[in-house]
Amino acid sequence: MQNLAAELRLPTDWLDYTILAVYFVVVLGIGFAARRSVRTSLDFFLSGRSLPAWVTGLAFIAANLGATEILGMAANSAQYGVYTTHWYWIGAIPAMVFLGLVMMPFYYGSKVRSVPEFLLLRFDRGAHLLSSILFAFAAILIAGVNLYALAIVVEALLGWPEWVSIVVAGFFVLAYITLGGLSSAIYNEVLQFFVILAALIPITVLGLKKVGGWDGLSDSLTASKGPDFVTAWDGTGIGNDNPLGANWLTIVLGLGFVLSFGYWTTNFAEVQRALSAKNLSAAQRTPLIAAYPKIFIVFLVMIPGLVAAVLVPGFGTAESGYQYNDAIPYLMQDLLPNGVLGIAVTGLLAAFMAGMAANVSSFNTVFTNDIWAKYAVRDREDEYYVRFGRFITAIGVLASIGTAFLASSFSNIMSYLQTLFSFFNVPMFVVFIIGMFWRRASMMSGFWGLLAGTTAAMVNYFVLYKQDVLDIPTDQGANFVSAIAGFVAGAVVMVAVSLFTAPKPEEDLQGLVYGTRSPGMEEPPAEGDDAWYRRPALLGWGAIVLAAACYIPFSF
Repeated sequence: MQNLAAELRLPTDWLDYTILAVYFVVVLGIGFAARRSVRTSLDFFLSGRSLPAWVTGLAFIAANLGATEILGMAANSAQYGVYTTHWYWIGAIPAMVFLGLVMMPFYYGSKVRSVPEFLLLRFDRGAHLLSSILFAFAAILIAGVNLYALAIVVEALLGWPEWVSIVVAGFFVLAYITLGGLSSAIYNEVLQFFVILAALIPITVLGLKKVGGWDGLSDSLTASKGPDFVTAWDGTGIGNDNPLGANWLTIVLGLGFVLSFGYWTTNFAEVQRALSAKNLSAAQRTPLIAAYPKIFIVFLVMIPGLVAAVLVPGFGTAESGYQYNDAIPYLMQDLLPNGVLGIAVTGLLAAFMAGMAANVSSFNTVFTNDIWAKYAVRDREDEYYVRFGRFITAIGVLASIGTAFLASSFSNIMSYLQTLFSFFNVPMFVVFIIGMFWRRASMMSGFWGLLAGTTAAMVNYFVLYKQDVLDIPTDQGANFVSAIAGFVAGAVVMVAVSLFTAPKPEEDLQGLVYGTRSPGMEEPPAEGDDAWYRRPALLGWGAIVLAAACYIPFSF
């Protein structure tokens, strides 16, 4: 594994370790408390569809705000500058709003337990099995990224051996998920959201103060990196050079549409939180509530990366002694006193556990319901699948330890994550979007579109980019192109196959295709859900307008 710089060891004391111990006790306490509510497989895998929107909304954003997000986006900022805002304002908010307003009525109204199960209803068993296998594999890979992030951070900061970090944190994640299922994961994610904020805010504020505020930071970066480094769109004309190695077209299409919509609308680690909501209105508001903190969290991860780039000349290069992933740990060591340091370390561990728990809980749901119960051991009693779900959770945690080593070849772990998303989420998104909006899409087209999209994205990355057939300046730029290639290939194959194979009967498409409705969509609003400030359309368009307004100071 590539490790963080050895000189990043933190001067932690008894106060910091006390804060960390209290956090772990609370985490297990939530797991034991949630265990009392687990009586059926629906309780274990989807919290009995009983949670309020504010809980699922905070869990939705916390599941995304893993250690990979924090370390990776700070690394992005140290490497690419203010271009990091694109991953939030164009690369997240529109897709989150689309999920809430357009897709959640289909997901929740059809009463599916997972994203792959929706493909079973819309297409056939081939599309369902392939998507289940791909998603389960991707979930383990992404959980492994979180384990890798945890291991390198804790070893560098606290001096714990990597295996100790992995075993301790893996044990706690395994314990509270097997105890309380999804409810335990979600309530812990709500706690972890606030712990993560408590860790990031002091780093951001003290970092800005050290470099002379935003004006001092901007002036220093302009002098050392050039004016494009502190703007969102300058230098992104087609044919222009910029730190990101991408132009406005690949940013808008590759990141803003294909990668973003592919991740937020089909990634079951996120959608699962919305499916656990108590009714359709709460399910729709889940990603919309999450969109508002998402708009502003970019500042808490971007500014530390920019500050690190100012404080250490050549940050991220071999000469500096630091990788881009070192940005947050470096500032923790340089800026935080004991006590606050303990909160920051706890916040990083909380972020790791939130990200890993989201992927492990979604993995156990998909593997149990979509693979094991449908193709291996069918029609057993409900208690059997709860027991198997707990067992496969342990297997998932162990498998994640193995996949952690795959992340070690990337200096910027966010590049690795975006690579995985282009391989797995984008092809699934094209199958969803065509199947949901084109009634003629045939049953067989789902399988072949998914296979073609995944293959095309991998070929573009491993053959065309890695073998220098295409001249793409950066890994992130290659990810954008791979995402577009996967989307186009999947769409073309789906249309071609649909023209030569039979469509699904019209009566089987109710509630699965835009313009149709299922009984689940007719659910009347619960008391209070019809209040104007809870209307999904208002929440959604409000988030879009706010995100667009945030671009203004960084665009001129």
